[in-house]
Amino acid sequence: MALTLSAVVLFGILAVVLLRGRHVSLGTALVLFLFGFFVAGTGAYKPIYNLCQAIAEALTHLTT
Repeated sequence: MALTLSAVVLFGILAVVLLRGRHVSLGTALVLFLFGFFVAGTGAYKPIYNLCQAIAEALTHLTT
């Protein structure tokens, strides 16, 4: 059985866990969210996306 999970959902869950566990403050989470939001609108989006795709592809080949 294959499970597909969006990176947005995965990072959202991780952010909630870290905030509830008080490992990061609300201010830190806001800064990181805004950083990600603004990076997505720049030319850095495509190389970062390609890197994430390559890592996901490599991980799928490790499990088969």
